[in-house]
Amino acid sequence: MESALVSTNYFFKNQKGFYRGKVRDVYNLNDKLLVMIACDRISAFDVVLKRAIPYKGQVLNQIASFFLDMAASKVPNWKIATPDPNVTVGYYCKPYQVEMVIRGYLSGHAWREYKLGKREVCGVKMPDGLRENDPFPSPIITPTIKATQGHDEDISREEIIKQGLVSKTEYEQLEAYTYELFKIGSDYAKKQNLILVDTKYEFGNADGKIILIDEIHTPDSSRYFYNETYNEIQNKDQQQRQLSKEFVRQWLIENGFQGNEGQQQPLMTDEFVDSVTNRYIELFEQITGTKFIKGSYDNLESRIEKNVNQYLDNLNITL
Repeated sequence: MESALVSTNYFFKNQKGFYRGKVRDVYNLNDKLLVMIACDRISAFDVVLKRAIPYKGQVLNQIASFFLDMAASKVPNWKIATPDPNVTVGYYCKPYQVEMVIRGYLSGHAWREYKLGKREVCGVKMPDGLRENDPFPSPIITPTIKATQGHDEDISREEIIKQGLVSKTEYEQLEAYTYELFKIGSDYAKKQNLILVDTKYEFGNADGKIILIDEIHTPDSSRYFYNETYNEIQNKDQQQRQLSKEFVRQWLIENGFQGNEGQQQPLMTDEFVDSVTNRYIELFEQITGTKFIKGSYDNLESRIEKNVNQYLDNLNITL
């Protein structure tokens, strides 16, 4: 087994705060910059699993960086630079509590709700007669409220505005950005012989301006199918082969775990962890069209610290 970057514990110059998310360690530099380190932790059903996945952090960071650069001319985002394969440095902003989930196909959480007989999710109606992984007539936005603990909660557009979580004007901009980003991701995926099935975007506000934050179009935030085999598999009513972490969720479900109270996490074997690593690398290479170059785990934490400090020392921003 390869090593894995489970967590970090740095103190950078001008550091004001630190936050450990489900998979990222985030360092706040004087409310002006964020240093976001993608670790190898993996979460499912809003629970961080006990085993980390080697190279997962690098894969996520580099895919997100790839798409942030691609979309920057259409939707402003937080990224400034990636001084290390596991690190992105960007602008600090106040995040919105709402996550914008957009779905082109009936999969994952939406399918689980649909299978229970529900025909509405987050206030959005879904047509009768769909099978798992069928396309929607047009993409739908099914927002959630980000939870500090436990599962994120579905919420409707109307309820978001009613509760004052986001103003009507801001929400309309979030929707417009979400559709634009999904089109960018879908068009690019098609060129790579993939289908972008669904994804989520997070946004923040910096000096009154809405900007895209965190990651986009990674296997943690998105689901992909293979385009060339999609119709054949769907016509046979078989399971689509996915490039996402949905296969991890399915494995957990098969082993009696969905993050509910009282459920015990199943132990991921070395073989299963290796298979997850390989799936993440496969998605990287498929979506970017480039070979994944594994970073060394020798002195990894020292490497990250050195690269970040060198970058900050040369950055022409007063902190």
